[in-house]
Amino acid sequence: HVQLVESGGGSVQTGGSLRLSCAASRLTYSNNCLGWFRQAPGEEREGVAAIYTGDSGVYYADSVKGRFTISQDDANDTLYLQMNDLKPEDTAMYYCAADSSVLRLWVGKSPSYWGQGTQVTVS
Repeated sequence: HVQLVESGGGSVQTGGSLRLSCAASRLTYSNNCLGWFRQAPGEEREGVAAIYTGDSGVYYADSVKGRFTISQDDANDTLYLQMNDLKPEDTAMYYCAADSSVLRLWVGKSPSYWGQGTQVTVS
């Protein structure tokens, strides 16, 4: 089955940067939607960014537009999230997700596969 393993989280000061990575394996479809979600304590999980390999379409939450960049390294099946100008409200557990459908992942927020998460703390 599909495996997603995140890395790159940590603690950073306001205004700092982090890059998250997600190593994806056993993706079975030729086109996939890969994305990042986050969940802060007491909050619902929210979509942060997504990319669809079929047409290279990218999607961002309004709260991160202009600060975060999602990208993919096809050769290594690795998904990245470059996070710049981090704010305390970006503090959350960040999860990698995958699905064959953009609708399920980004619109429905119900992807078929999740990673285990990596913590990002901004102070």
